[in-house]
Amino acid sequence: MEGRLLLKNCAVFRADGRVRHGMAVVVEEGIIRRVAPDAEVPVLPGDWEVACRGRLVAPGLVDCHSHMVNGQLLPPNGDFLLRQPRSRLERMRSVANLLTAEDVEVLARFASARALLDGVSLVVDHLSCPTDVAGGLEAQARAANALGIRLVTSHSTHSLDGADVANAQADANADFVRRYREHPRVRGALGFHASYTCEDALLSRIAGLRKELNAAVVFHLAENEDDLSTTYATHGRRVVPRLDALGLLGPHAIAGYPRAVERSESERLAASGTFIALTPRATRSMDRAAESADGALSSLHLVGLGTGGHGTLQEELAGALVSMLSLARSGRMPDLDDSLAHLFVSGPAELCTRLYGKPSGGVEEGSIADLVVYDAIPAADPETGYSPFLLGQLTAARVAWTIVDGRVCVREGQLLGSDFVDLARDAAAALGRVWSRARLGS
Repeated sequence: MEGRLLLKNCAVFRADGRVRHGMAVVVEEGIIRRVAPDAEVPVLPGDWEVACRGRLVAPGLVDCHSHMVNGQLLPPNGDFLLRQPRSRLERMRSVANLLTAEDVEVLARFASARALLDGVSLVVDHLSCPTDVAGGLEAQARAANALGIRLVTSHSTHSLDGADVANAQADANADFVRRYREHPRVRGALGFHASYTCEDALLSRIAGLRKELNAAVVFHLAENEDDLSTTYATHGRRVVPRLDALGLLGPHAIAGYPRAVERSESERLAASGTFIALTPRATRSMDRAAESADGALSSLHLVGLGTGGHGTLQEELAGALVSMLSLARSGRMPDLDDSLAHLFVSGPAELCTRLYGKPSGGVEEGSIADLVVYDAIPAADPETGYSPFLLGQLTAARVAWTIVDGRVCVREGQLLGSDFVDLARDAAAALGRVWSRARLGS
């Protein structure tokens, strides 16, 4: 947009639980240029003024691991959740094989709209569109561009259909990474499904492409006991040591669903700089044992929340709170509030900074202008600015404005440039076509 975006009379969020009331935030060229007391920042000709009226302004949320398209294909109903992991995988593969690039674009537009309305400014996605990897990734990019959301997308490549198919998919994914290296909002990452579905040759190829392209890699990490047992039986190693030996762990790695990880492996992941995306609510619904992510949580390395394409980050935070309370009560988590803020804000901010090379995660001068205005006016101690359980106030409030890269995407609860009902109608029609091809109703 031309001119400045000026947020007036804000309550500015800080991850340490304090707020600054009566502030103004100046956004220009996608960057927060100034944060100052409201009276010191007059409205200039050409400014787009946002009258916050004391409402809370916070950084945009990051969905650290999503399946924004594939998550819609098989909603987590009872029949799906009660299946064994291998049966769920085969079900997902069979439906993903029926996706077209047109389906992907329609579903990605709807998912992007839902995310923006929930205050999400960045989605890290793991697409499975095996019959048209290039077309599917491009379709996601078009959808993200149209709605204005940040998107880092990869393909969930595996070896189950043979080496030739896997290599072709990996190459198509790599081509997408090359094309979107410098895009301001949409970026490509390399991807593979999980250790137990990938042969060494494929993983070595992806590791080589990662070095060549200096790209992020998105994958599932020890997502269930099947992953663990199959990996050990086939390769003689557990998942974490195997991926580490192949060069797939490190600051470039974004690992989702870490459910079968031991404490020593959690420490190994922390030392490598691997980013961990937790989905505590999904873990509780899909696993018999719901404590499998505790090792990753208790180490407090680079960690954030993902939706897996189902529900909201606010719901995932509530699920994390349940698990973390158990750790805190056992003395394994000394500062629960700080840990929650790290999981919801600080960790994801570091991931965004890694992916885009710019400061993020704060309402501070010089940070990228990914911001959310919430319909919440937080109460705070007038001397210290401390507001008890500020995260809880934030997650319970309606999203009024979502701003991504300085662009207003949601204004007073409404999408700009798109009609949510039209997007929902188009997505329902696309799902109906896919389900008809899959004969899910039979």
